[in-house]
Amino acid sequence: MKNISKKLFALLAIFTLTAGIVPLAAVAQSKAAGIDIAGMDKTVRPGDDFFMYANGTWYKNTEIPADRSSLGAFNAIDDMVKQRTESLIEQAGKAKDPESQAIAAYYRAYMDTEAIEKLGLSPIKSGLAKVAAIRDVTELSRYLGSQLRADVDPLNMTNFYTPHLFGLFVSPNFTDPKKNVPYLLQGGLGMEERDVYLKDDDRSKTLREKYVEHIAKVLKLANIGDAEAKAHRIFALELKIANVHAGPEESADVHKANNPWKREDFAKKAPGMDWNAYFTAAKLDKEPLFIVWQPGATTGESALVGSEPLSTWKEYLTFRLIDGASPLLPKAFADESFDFYGRTAYGLQQQSPRNLRAVDATSNALGDAVGKLYVQKYFPAKAKRDIQTLVKNIVAAFGKRVDALDWMSPETKAKAKEKLGTLYVGVGYPDKFRSYKGLVIKDNDPIGNAQRVGLFDYEWNLARLHQPVDKTLWWITPQTVNALNLPLQNALNFPAAILNPPFFDMDADPVENYGAIGAVIGHEISHSFDNLGSEFDAYGKMTNWWTPADFEHFKASGARLAAQFDAYEPLPGVHVNGNLTLGENIADVAGLSAAYDAYRAAYQGKEAPAKNGFTGDQRFFLAFGQAWRGKMRPQTLRVIVATNGHAPGEFRADTARNLDAWYKAFDVKPGEKLYLAPKDRVRVW
Repeated sequence: MKNISKKLFALLAIFTLTAGIVPLAAVAQSKAAGIDIAGMDKTVRPGDDFFMYANGTWYKNTEIPADRSSLGAFNAIDDMVKQRTESLIEQAGKAKDPESQAIAAYYRAYMDTEAIEKLGLSPIKSGLAKVAAIRDVTELSRYLGSQLRADVDPLNMTNFYTPHLFGLFVSPNFTDPKKNVPYLLQGGLGMEERDVYLKDDDRSKTLREKYVEHIAKVLKLANIGDAEAKAHRIFALELKIANVHAGPEESADVHKANNPWKREDFAKKAPGMDWNAYFTAAKLDKEPLFIVWQPGATTGESALVGSEPLSTWKEYLTFRLIDGASPLLPKAFADESFDFYGRTAYGLQQQSPRNLRAVDATSNALGDAVGKLYVQKYFPAKAKRDIQTLVKNIVAAFGKRVDALDWMSPETKAKAKEKLGTLYVGVGYPDKFRSYKGLVIKDNDPIGNAQRVGLFDYEWNLARLHQPVDKTLWWITPQTVNALNLPLQNALNFPAAILNPPFFDMDADPVENYGAIGAVIGHEISHSFDNLGSEFDAYGKMTNWWTPADFEHFKASGARLAAQFDAYEPLPGVHVNGNLTLGENIADVAGLSAAYDAYRAAYQGKEAPAKNGFTGDQRFFLAFGQAWRGKMRPQTLRVIVATNGHAPGEFRADTARNLDAWYKAFDVKPGEKLYLAPKDRVRVW
């Protein structure tokens, strides 16, 4: 189960940067108007601040809703998709098929607050009893193994959070992509941002104090005695866990992640845990090989299992069980969960309505079942054909850009073109939806439903260890407003939900679609060739397919782009981390460049017609700039800058400063703040 802040991180995972909601009317207005001219601020020179030129009036006049941490273009779509999804879920009970019945039952159970109040803590009493019964390190290890779940997000390359001590990720082997292997990743923290435990700034100190108070409040609500003392011991244990965790930049380095350990290596390399008991309980005792993503954390956390008092571990696990279940426990628990994870950590002023939380929970739990209903009603065949055409044209444009690179050798170009030729692009929905046969969902057991879903997903992933690698496997649901690149599969997923205005409109002029969704498509294609994707070949194998000279040139371009983003300062004294965000920034520059070339090719090499006083090229770039429309609360912005692999949207919009065509379109001159001399514009691809 996930509380609000963990849910937020799931939304922030791979491409999207915001998690708020705006009224449906805003979606309709955007769709009718195409480029939102009223939302621009024409008093700002494009060359000084392109983001504010494209979005300034909207930015100044828009307030973030009290129950949101951010607001923007993604949220407009997300609001519409949620309303559609809620309607589908509410109607699902009328259908007779098992999956529709399960959808309806999950939602009803979540919404039945009267029953939840009456049940109290009884749904987790058996779990609490298991924790209380732990008598030694072997039993502690066995319990920890039984709680292992496939709930980490290494695809994000910076979000490795799991409430359990470790997390499982099943994916093709870094060096043998024909085989799926288990990846073991660090976990165990209550606050996702490791550095909050370690930094001495005022905000981190305050959050630590508030977190200890939160732990004590949760224990008191559960009528557990000596709550304050236990809260301090629990936090002290989490602090020790944080001290052995890898940071975001280290976790994003796939070379440091490629640590194959044989099953028998764990006792020697990570003493403390009874690994036989752990892996047996996790149903992984027969697996011969694991990839240990953060070996220091694995060794350090295992040592803590063996060295920290058993009583402290039991206090920690008791709190972890209650805290994780809080959104589905009586209102006092749910409110306390929101108060810390939503209000204190992210600055939210009020909790989202329960029906929206229920929609999110149901959609997450039964993603493919809900997604199947969504695409049947809201994703017409024409939309899929149009997007597939866009994809085809942008892939072709990217290939031509590779051919035209004057610094790349023929050998490396051939490898790049081979990779482009084997790229799988999923549009709208997966080729094959998951089956939920065997999953038990009850309309009077919300916590049990969530627990059974977690176990069902875990066992589904375990089964994949013994199946052929499926290149067409999706890691995102059709109703998710997001998009992603899968380096280990050399594959892309573009869900139906993101293929809506303002990103994509079947009735819009192609130039605006190329500037918005075309840049998104180009972005995800370019991830196959960013600082991470460039480490994987056409078949998903982590290998160096570059000549040394070509790779040095590529790294030098990346360093220049990192320096460009290091200079951005979203809050006083808070700078964007150019290295942490490098992959996304490379994908933005390369993706926008490929989308621009594809747009020009679609118009037979000419500029699109002028409209509403803007030239075709201006319309292209404005569509791109408005796609990154958004604003965040300062608390959320700080977390994003510190932990997320994406720069804030305002700076992603300003990445247009690296394209020569942008300068010509808006007559940007030396002396303007975003102006870069031609030699300083980063081209990458």
